[in-house]
Amino acid sequence: MSIIIPANSAVGGGGYEVSNSLRFAGAARATYLTATFGSAPTLATKNTISFWFKRSKFDANQQLYTTNNNAANIIFNRSGASTGPTAAFYTNSGQLLGPRLYRDTSAWMHFVFAFDSTQGTAANRFKVYINGVEETSFNNTAYPGLNVASELGVNGTLMEIGTRSNHDRIFEGYMAETAFVDGQALGADSFGEFDSASGVWRPIDLSGLTFGNNGFYLEYKQSGTGTNASGMGADTSGNNLNFAVNNFTALDQSTDTCTNNFATLNPLYKQDGVFSEGNLAYTISASDFDSALSTIAPSLGKWYFETKITAQAGSNTTRSAFGICDVRDGNLISEDELGQNPSGRLGDTLGYAGNGSGNVLKNGSDQGSGFNTTYGTNDILSCAVDLDNGAVYYRKNGGSWFNSGNPESGASKTGAVTITTGQEYVFGNTAYAGSAFIMNFGNPAYAISSGNTDGNSRGNFEYAVPSGYLSLCSANLSEVLS
Repeated sequence: MSIIIPANSAVGGGGYEVSNSLRFAGAARATYLTATFGSAPTLATKNTISFWFKRSKFDANQQLYTTNNNAANIIFNRSGASTGPTAAFYTNSGQLLGPRLYRDTSAWMHFVFAFDSTQGTAANRFKVYINGVEETSFNNTAYPGLNVASELGVNGTLMEIGTRSNHDRIFEGYMAETAFVDGQALGADSFGEFDSASGVWRPIDLSGLTFGNNGFYLEYKQSGTGTNASGMGADTSGNNLNFAVNNFTALDQSTDTCTNNFATLNPLYKQDGVFSEGNLAYTISASDFDSALSTIAPSLGKWYFETKITAQAGSNTTRSAFGICDVRDGNLISEDELGQNPSGRLGDTLGYAGNGSGNVLKNGSDQGSGFNTTYGTNDILSCAVDLDNGAVYYRKNGGSWFNSGNPESGASKTGAVTITTGQEYVFGNTAYAGSAFIMNFGNPAYAISSGNTDGNSRGNFEYAVPSGYLSLCSANLSEVLS
């Protein structure tokens, strides 16, 4: 048996744990951070910037950071048939371009960008490290002159994170552990290490770093939106260079991090709709049914997730399907309905449909009257998936489990819809044109009124999680595999 997990997701446990990230909503809400350096730099010829990120979108130019004159920045170039979503690194008339493609929207990655214009060898004047390894292959290179002062960290210079200075090219995804060191050109090992168990690059505690006069450290662990020590843009380096959070809400503070990677919806499946909110929300735009499916596909363990129906529209105003499918059928289901029986199907697909009687379908077959409960806008649906025993359970708005089901019944599978064990399953939802939903794998993008965690104290759900069931994240995957 196996578990499909995103690349660069540690499953070994241990080490320094990052509690929070910040979810950037992209152009839909124009979310970004701003701050102005207020002191003379410690040393204008040396500095380092480090940050972790998980992309949500790659079909548009997106800026990770910039100065107010766009002289120093990192940009993801738009995806294309020949170029792909490459990254470009700029500083002081210097640049490093491509060729690596950054197309994995399921994995966290780490950039370190070190500037040192005192180096006699031009190629050593700025360096890029990706997941702990120095990048040495570029399509185009140009380096700053000897002893040139950096344009990053200069007194009076505006720095913006997640956008360009004219507020286009807005980043869409997650960012964590954002640090700027003034006066030192540091390597990747000042910010991370290779996990001894998994070999995956992971963060380390940065509290011992000397940040310099204009350095900052953004952990995104505070909860407020003000430009102060209690806001999400709070600087915890000791320099009090707090960032203004523009157009973020409390929901954008996320527990999806570089040490605990939560599932999101996967845009690499073929769909016609629009993803948003860090690939947790999905709106159907085509005149047909369309499905969005998870980035993580387990084959064992017990898992719990929810979805909130945020809009119902089109000719089938209550038609949706909430459920799972065999990962081998993901591309079939993404253009069809969960629970249906598309031509070429290899495994099981299950969907709780909002149509007519609100039935649950397995491979196109109605599972009986015990499941018949309709749903609509603002309803929250729950699904408990027991892959060890091959059983799936449903409920609506925290009520009783359908068909007198008991997710904690184990091998007896009381009231469950049965599925084949030993296969990998993706979790998701189907909706009709104009309809929309938000998935919650434990990292919600909609307001939670009560707050419930799984048995490992992970995740945040509207309704109680059955005993033994877990949220879909890399930390829980580690425990299932151990």
